Amino acid sequence: MSMYNGKSAIVTGGASGIGRSLSKLLIEQGAHVLIADISGAASAAQELGCEGIALDVTDRIAVARCVEDFAQSQGGLDYMFNNAGILVVGDAKAMSYEDWDNVISINLMGIVNGVYAAYAIMTEQGYGHIVNTGSLAGLLPSPTAVPYCTSKFAVVGLTQSLRAEAKRYGVKVSAICPGFVSTPMGDNSKMVGGMDRQKSLDSVNAVGGYISPDELARRALKGVSRNRELIVIPTKIRVMASILRRFPELGSLVTNLMASGMKRV
Repeated sequence: MSMYNGKSAIVTGGASGIGRSLSKLLIEQGAHVLIADISGAASAAQELGCEGIALDVTDRIAVARCVEDFAQSQGGLDYMFNNAGILVVGDAKAMSYEDWDNVISINLMGIVNGVYAAYAIMTEQGYGHIVNTGSLAGLLPSPTAVPYCTSKFAVVGLTQSLRAEAKRYGVKVSAICPGFVSTPMGDNSKMVGGMDRQKSLDSVNAVGGYISPDELARRALKGVSRNRELIVIPTKIRVMASILRRFPELGSLVTNLMASGMKRV
């Protein structure tokens, strides 16, 4: 029997991409899932056979209410998957302040809001697992995605720091750090400063290519079940990240490759 059977889980950004695949797999393994997303939550929930709610993760009051209501209805909260995120691609000098604000508000503060609401409940009940979606861009420099990289480095730091504290309360904290996943976020990301989408895709293929969100979800839930701190997926990305973190001077080779592949037209 799956360890997720009968457990309660909230998945933000759960209507598409990684979040939808996580929700689908959790449901298949017997979890009671609430999909929370700014759009598409109701239709995704109907298709997958779970609950859904429209939620803007930047609204901390709405997030708190959502988490509290679901936990109350389920008699507790087992998992909080803070997954919602956006991406803006281009040279930092071409980024507007609004671009920075949107990325930080959703990718970082959206996770902070989810963590804050879930952690209060989990520390009180003495159990639970918070799972934040980070990124390879939270482990290594990411040229042409500076705001995104900033937010994801912060998510990794948040996760590792909170994990050290949360142990004493019986609460687990992990971060999923995917490489490149074929999701609508990537396809629909905002391109600024004349950035060419096709060249961006080509550069991704040059450093390892994409995996599917379903495969990502399968490996991620396996890592969560093992209470891994950082769940870096796929294996070749984990190996690359490990090598470059040990030998940071080699990081310039990867970042230069990415930067050269993402040249503006």
